[in-house]
Amino acid sequence: MSQFRISLGAVAALLPLSLLAIISFLVVYAWPAIEFNGIGFLVHNDWNLGSMYANPVTIDGHQVLPGANYGVLFLIAGTLLSSLVAIVVALPLGVLSAIFLAEAVHGHLRTATSFVVELLAAVPSVVYGLWGYVVLIPFLGHHVYPVLEHTLGAFIPFFAGPSGSGYGLLTSGLVLAVMIVPLITATVRDALVATPSALRESGMSLGATRFEVVRQIQLPGVRKVIIGASILALGRALGETMAVLMVSGNALNYIPKNIYDPISTMAAFIASQLDSALQDPTGMAVRALAEVALILMVISVVVNAAAQLILWVSGGRR
Repeated sequence: MSQFRISLGAVAALLPLSLLAIISFLVVYAWPAIEFNGIGFLVHNDWNLGSMYANPVTIDGHQVLPGANYGVLFLIAGTLLSSLVAIVVALPLGVLSAIFLAEAVHGHLRTATSFVVELLAAVPSVVYGLWGYVVLIPFLGHHVYPVLEHTLGAFIPFFAGPSGSGYGLLTSGLVLAVMIVPLITATVRDALVATPSALRESGMSLGATRFEVVRQIQLPGVRKVIIGASILALGRALGETMAVLMVSGNALNYIPKNIYDPISTMAAFIASQLDSALQDPTGMAVRALAEVALILMVISVVVNAAAQLILWVSGGRR
């Protein structure tokens, strides 16, 4: 029995050790870029690989191409804003869908509908990206965004025009929302279905309606599940690559001024720029991309740590 526990402990230790190994690799590999870029890497919008046909020069002890500069503020803004749009749209839709599946659908219909929801979560991201490119961008760009520009844009500056062609922040957020809604729905639905029937019956016996039972008894009971599902969904949105790459507009050195503007996220930028970075004979461009990956990893860890803090605080208050 003791050997079994030791084996389980060793397997469990692999998870944090693997995280530390990944972070350590990124730090070591990106260290020359970290030294070269300094704090300006986080606050500047000047990603420039330099002159690919010139001889490398030495700056502060590091060989780089002439004119090379690396600043990723536009990537941080694009990543956080698109993920924020996605979670704002997906969280209420996911919770409401979970309530509908748990309370309004029964028997074989619930099983079939739940299977479809879980199947949506398994669709490859490139399929969502292709759908967004072929269907969503033309529809939103020609029919929806002009209406939003002249209605919401009249009193919300971030929705003011120009509405653009359909590529951009809002489209990226909507595609990400479609991708993460099934994850939130499936997780919260399972938690609601697992709520003891005695709690529902107690609420009903006190004269509460079905909606009041859900709102005042069931949802508070699955609050931690909702927070956990939201963080998992947010983590997927932060790290999504291909779908965002296909609908974001791939803006370079540009921070969006409205919700329709093109953006670029860290994960998508790494995928799109890796081939060009590999042409840098000094290797600094690839190391700068590794620094981008390190920042994305840190943001993901901070988001999850914040979620754990929220759960701890909410548990303490209860």
